[in-house]
Amino acid sequence: MALIDLIEESVVRVPLAAVGKDAAIRELVDTLVSAGKILDAETAYRAVLDREAKGSTALEEGIAVPHGKTLAARELTIAIGISAAGVEFGSMDGKPTRLFFLLLAPPDKAGPHIEALAEIARMSRSKAFCASLAACRTPSEVVRLLKDE
Repeated sequence: MALIDLIEESVVRVPLAAVGKDAAIRELVDTLVSAGKILDAETAYRAVLDREAKGSTALEEGIAVPHGKTLAARELTIAIGISAAGVEFGSMDGKPTRLFFLLLAPPDKAGPHIEALAEIARMSRSKAFCASLAACRTPSEVVRLLKDE
């Protein structure tokens, strides 16, 4: 399954209200709970925090890919968040993070998890695409942009 197939308006949070790292992760996990994509918010949240404790998943140019493996996810799932102001997320370039791609997968589904990370990394190389994504103001705009990508 392609990553794009997992993206629907119910898993997109625009604007992301959180101002801190943990709050951003919590908000994206809660988005997945509301969308019926994960079974247990606390277990999923802890899985992402445990992964973050090993090193920040913030990349450069305002992008972060917080992720984790957890039994709270029945299958690979994604939440996307866009913060206009940006969130301090421990990025390599020291810039605030504006684009969030939170991935969760069951522990026995490493292949799709790795493929999704690679797909996000590929998309994030395009500064024009990232700028267009950051400019989206509604979940429907995000979905439309990603489906046209």
